This record gives sequence, structure tokens and C-alpha cells, in this order.
Amino acid sequence: MEVMDTVGLKNIAVTLVLALFVRWTWRVLNWLWVRPRKMEKCLRKQGLNGNSYRFLFGDSKDNSEMVQIARSKPITLADDVVARASPFIHHTVKKYGKNSFMWFGQTPRLLITDPELIREVLTKNYRFKKLKQNPIVRMFSNGLGSIDGDQWTQHRKLLTPAFHLQKLKLMLPVMYISCTEMVRKWEKMLERNGWCEFDVVPYLQTLTSDVISRTAFGSSYKEGSRVFEIQRQQIELVMKSLQSVYIPGWRFLPTKNNRRMKELYDKIQSSLESIIDKKNKAMQAGESSSDDLLGILLESISNEQLQNGPRNVGMSLDDVIGECKLFYFAGQETTANVLVWTLILLSNHPDWQTRAREEVLQVFGSHGTPDFDNLNQLKVVTMILHEVLRLYPPGDTLIRKVHEETTLGGLILPAGAEISLPILLLNYDQKFWGEDAKEFNPERFAAGVSNATNNNLAAYVPFGWGPRICIGQNFAMLEAKLALATILQHFSFELSPSYTHAPTIVITLQPQHGAYLIIHKL
Repeated sequence: MEVMDTVGLKNIAVTLVLALFVRWTWRVLNWLWVRPRKMEKCLRKQGLNGNSYRFLFGDSKDNSEMVQIARSKPITLADDVVARASPFIHHTVKKYGKNSFMWFGQTPRLLITDPELIREVLTKNYRFKKLKQNPIVRMFSNGLGSIDGDQWTQHRKLLTPAFHLQKLKLMLPVMYISCTEMVRKWEKMLERNGWCEFDVVPYLQTLTSDVISRTAFGSSYKEGSRVFEIQRQQIELVMKSLQSVYIPGWRFLPTKNNRRMKELYDKIQSSLESIIDKKNKAMQAGESSSDDLLGILLESISNEQLQNGPRNVGMSLDDVIGECKLFYFAGQETTANVLVWTLILLSNHPDWQTRAREEVLQVFGSHGTPDFDNLNQLKVVTMILHEVLRLYPPGDTLIRKVHEETTLGGLILPAGAEISLPILLLNYDQKFWGEDAKEFNPERFAAGVSNATNNNLAAYVPFGWGPRICIGQNFAMLEAKLALATILQHFSFELSPSYTHAPTIVITLQPQHGAYLIIHKL
């Protein structure tokens, strides 16, 4: 009898193991093949075109190869930026038209180029959600830009006071200190001949890094500036991760990249924990918390805890660290790139450089200190910055995902599909910008953004749109105006013969080989 019971138990165990194996095998097969093929069939029935699904990788390998080929060849300032910076999107639209889709691994990405549909996607953020980042990317940045739902609502509420206009006005003198320090460095380099040729990229990166360090971390700005250096090292590892299909559990393998990413992650965590601890102790000692972004955020959290109780405030220490990382990367990288492309384009268009300088000198004089009110008088400078953001937006694409079947315009989107909003492609579309869409013409913004886009406002979204519009856009524009005005007060500049035009995406759109200019002292 006992033998029969033992045999019976073994049979049950074997049956359970086989059932689990069959279930697991089906789930893997469904993930890798059945589900993607069903989604492809659904999209093609609606008149959408794209490559056929290829097992596991989809279009990822083609995308990586096209990026490598594009990066191997510089272009001229008159050539197509989209073809070099976003080669696979350019190739897909050219081959299949704007109503097309691409494959990112096992997931189809629909290209959405109609501004009305873009407006709907960015407005209805409860239906069209941010992608859940793979763990490698989350180690780099996991702040407001990558969270959804109630967590996003809570973080946005707590962060908003830090970006009120009155707070930004108080930060302007600190920004100006960083600008004048860079000016002094350039003047010293120009002392001998009155001019000098150099790559402006590292100087502008240092400038914006210094600005965000001072405005985000106050007296701890020198320690904060080390965060940027670590993040620069992380970017290359993140790009490798973004260009490949993430396999669940891969981050636990002791690969060279994984070990290095973990090492850099630990360094940033330690640095930011130390900065936050110092700020908390300073606030407890009665020091002002209203002069930097971190202090304002911590004060906002403290006030919320007093009103609703500590357990009802959804922002932990790790959350604060995540937002600090985002402060740092988004605040530094975006503005640095805008300034770099602005100097390049004004070097290539000396007439606009002259107009901008004349405006700055008229408003500030040659040695006047810019303030908030007179920065708002810089109409030509504002037009130029808008045109730079059109031609060289920091991000080339916005990605969203639907988690349940939904409609968009006349399309039925299957659950799990992703939506690609090709910002760079739209910014060069003659339908919205006219026949001179590829040309640098700030005059198009003379009567404002609405007029420039023929009321298709969602055709121009350098800072996003809708509820999730970039919380730091006013900060970035204020800093860019101040920095550009300060440079124009003291210098003129032209392209160096050694300048190589090579726009490329390394998380943001930036010059692959730097920006070598010839700077002259006025």
C-alpha cells in the first residue's frame, strides 16, 4: 500500500512538473512569437506597414547597424539631420510612409506624425503611458520623467514649488556667477591674440553643470558637480542597453557592463545621500531652504507630511535621490546642447548673430548685468532659441505604451503596442514648417509658436506637451537666455575649418565630434 502511495505521489509530482513546463513553454512561445504575430496582423489590417516581425530582435539589429553607419560619416550643415541622427525612422518612413510601424524586440512601435493625434497621446497620459524602463536604465535615472500614475502625481505636486517663477528669479544671480566664470576663462584664453580656436562643448557642459549644481544643491554644489562626471560615464553604458533587447534577469549576470554600472550607481547614491543628509541637517538648524531646488523639495515634503502625516507622502529617500539625478542630467544636458547648437548655427549665420548681439547690447549694454525683466525683452534671442530647439531638439523621439486595447484616431491599438512620436522628423516636415523647413530661420517665430506652426501646436514639442510637459522648461529657457546673452556681450564667434558637422543621439541630440569654433574678444 505504501509503495502504491509513493508511486502515486511521484506521478502527481511528475504531472505537476510537466504542467508547469508546458505552461512556461507556452508563455515564452507566446512572448517571443505568437503575440507579436497577432499584433502585426492587427496593424496590417488597418493599413499600417512595416517590416515583418523577426524572432526576438525585431528591427533592433537593423537599427543598430544603421546608427553605426550614420555615425561613420559626417554631413554638411545643409544635409538632412534626420537621416543621420534618426536613420532607422528616416528609413522606415521613406520605405513605408508615415503610417508605418517598427519593431523594438517583440514590440511594434507605431509612428504617429499627425499633430492632433500627438496632442491626444500627450494629453491623455492615463491611457498612453511612459515605458517601464529596463533596470539598467533605471539605475541611471528614475525620477519624474519615468514614473506614472499616482506616484507621478505625488512627485509632480511636491516638485512644482521648486519651479515657480518667483523661485527661478531668485536663482538668476547664482546662474550669472557661473556664466561670468566661463567668460573669464575664455577671456584668459584670448589674452594673447584676441582670438582662440577651441571646442566649446566641454566649457558649456561645465557651465550648465555648475549652474545646476549651484541651483539644485546650494552650498553643496562642488560635491554635486561630481554627480555629473559619474553620469557622463553612465551614458555610454545606458546607450548600449537602449540599443539592444533587454532579457529579464540579464542585469544579475556579472558582465563587465553590469559590474561597471553597479559601481557607478553606488557612487552616485552615496554622493547624493550625503548631500541630502547635509541639507536636512542645515534645515533642522534653521538655515534657509528656499534658495535651491533640493531645499525647496525637502521643504515641500516636510509641509506635506505635517498636513497629511508621514505615511501619506509618497516620496522616500530613494525617490528624492531619483529626482536629484533627473535634476542633474536633464537640467545640465538639455541646456548645454541647446547652447552648443545655438553657437554653431549663429556661427554659420553671422547676420543673426549680429542681430542678437545688437539686441543684447541695447538691452544690457556691454557690461550690464542681466536681470529677469530685461531677459524677457530679448525677442530676437528668444526667436533664435526656439528655432534651435526646432532644428536640434534635445530628444529626437517620445515613446508611449498602451497597456490595454485602445483607439487613437481611427486606429485600434492592441494591448502592449508602443507609440513613437518622432519629434525630430516632425520638426523638418514641410507640411507644418513650409518649404524652408530645413533652413535656419528664426523669423518664423517672430509672432510666437502658434503662428509658426499654423496653430498645429503639437507639431512643436521640444519640452513635451500636456500634463507631463517638462517641469523645468522655464528654468532651461531662462538659463539659455542668460548664458547666450552673456556670451554675446563679450565675444563673437565663427565656425573653425576643423569643425565637423555630425549630429548624433547619445540619449540627447549632440555633436558627435564636438563644436570647434573660433572665438573673438569684442
